[in-house]
Amino acid sequence: MAVAFTREEDYESQAADLPDRPVSTHPNLVTASGLAMIEAELAAARAAYAAAQAKGGVSTDRTAMARATRDLRYWSARRASAQLTEPAAAVDTVQFGRTVEIEREDGRRQTFRIVGEDEADPTKGSISYLSPLAAGLLRKAVGEVAVVNGAEVEVVAVR
Repeated sequence: MAVAFTREEDYESQAADLPDRPVSTHPNLVTASGLAMIEAELAAARAAYAAAQAKGGVSTDRTAMARATRDLRYWSARRASAQLTEPAAAVDTVQFGRTVEIEREDGRRQTFRIVGEDEADPTKGSISYLSPLAAGLLRKAVGEVAVVNGAEVEVVAVR
């Protein structure tokens, strides 16, 4: 019976040994909405940490405490390094924070907003400024063509 308890504790110990979330080495450029999202995530991480402590901390639930601690470290680092970046007033070129509409070689049109790493979600229409597509489009004007992954895309509109 003691072996069963030991094995259970070993599994709990392994689960609680969560690796840190990787923090990008690139500048942490954020839009105003991205900064608000980081602050909300940081507040949620602080609340999760406080809840884990209230339930007894490490001695009661190692996994919850480890997850809360890991997330708190990550979001604290991201908030500390956040650089609020607003696009320039001119809307004639693709910039960080702007929405760009492109046309692909096959005629498909797509619209993306170029944002920071943490707020990027292609399914919701936003891509990281570090993505190959965004990197290829930055500083292009309407009508210019960029080559991305061997295919041409034309800038149709910038908003």
